[in-house]
Amino acid sequence: MLFLAACSSSDKKSAQADSLANKDTLAKAKASYPLCFLNKQGKDSTSIELAVNGNKVSGQMNWLLYQKDSRKGAIEGTISNDTIHATWSFTQEGMKDTLKLNFLFKNNQLSQKPLKLNTKTGREQTDEAAERDRERWRGRADR
Repeated sequence: MLFLAACSSSDKKSAQADSLANKDTLAKAKASYPLCFLNKQGKDSTSIELAVNGNKVSGQMNWLLYQKDSRKGAIEGTISNDTIHATWSFTQEGMKDTLKLNFLFKNNQLSQKPLKLNTKTGREQTDEAAERDRERWRGRADR
C-alpha cells in the first residue's frame, strides 16, 4: 500500500509538522492546524483533511472507488488524547447518510478502526472489537 499526503509544500510548515509529529497526542496542541491524509489501495483512494482546534475536529473526507460511486462529505467530531470520535456526513449515489468513525492519531499517522455490516440494520458501523490499526493513513500535520 502507498500512503502519502500534504496540505501544502511549504518548508516552514514541514518543519512545524515534523515538530508536531513528535508530540504524543493532538490534544496537547494549542492552535488550529490542518492535517491531511491519503490512503491509496490499488486504484481506490480515500482522502481526509482535518482542522483541529482544541478538542474539536472538522474537515472533509472523500472515499473514491475506481469506476464506482464515491462517498464525499464533511467530518466533525472531538479528540481526546490520541483518539478521534467523528461523524461523517456524506453523499453517495445522490443520497445523504452519516457514519460514526473512530481514528487513532499517533506518530503522525492516522489509523481508522475498521467498519462492519450490522446485519440487523443493514448499515455499516465501526467494529469496536477490531484492532484500531487495520487501515493506516500516513500524512503530514501542517501548522
